[in-house]
Amino acid sequence: MGVFSRISDIVNSNINAILDRAQDPEKIIRLIIQEMEDTLVEVRSSTVKTIAEKKEMERKIQTVLRDRDEWQGKAELALTKNREDLAKGALQIKSRLQKELEALNLQMRQIEEGLAKQTEDVRTLQAKLADAKAREATMAARHQTASNRLKIRGSLYDSRVTDAFNRFDQVERSLDELEGRVDLYDMAKPNSLAEEIAELEAEHQVDGELAALKAKLAAKAETN
Repeated sequence: MGVFSRISDIVNSNINAILDRAQDPEKIIRLIIQEMEDTLVEVRSSTVKTIAEKKEMERKIQTVLRDRDEWQGKAELALTKNREDLAKGALQIKSRLQKELEALNLQMRQIEEGLAKQTEDVRTLQAKLADAKAREATMAARHQTASNRLKIRGSLYDSRVTDAFNRFDQVERSLDELEGRVDLYDMAKPNSLAEEIAELEAEHQVDGELAALKAKLAAKAETN
């Protein structure tokens, strides 16, 4: 059994979660890609068969539809010749063909629903496969880099390797603080001439609106 055993497993899979649990991400992602490619071939093959089945069903429906209409015509012809017995027999055959046509139409709807599901599966699998392939090179490089760094640190610091990795968070926090200082500097720097003029214009507009509002209220008070 491969990494994935069913289409639904692939569709619902979380590649990140699988890779996070993997001891050898490079190997796991290669297995994922191989399983996806194999499954995609199977789904496409099944879809081709379903398309062929749909075309065959369309031909059957057209044949039965044509036969039904022909027997309708035969019934009408028999009546024009005063052969009610033949007309009745033709209508009976037409009735059987109508029932057969309804059954074929039901099968056609089922085939179309299955084809729609297969088409959606193909699209989903293609998207998952593209995502996995996009990650493959990056994952391999990250894994190789991490392995090399671990070996180097192991040879240099021995048991301190674990402590070094634990200090990564501290380094990251320090970087956050440094970036925060830069942001604070940007916020505290003097406004440019254009910014100061823009502030004056905005303040002038607000003052004008305030004066207009006061005048409006005063005029309203006088009328009352």
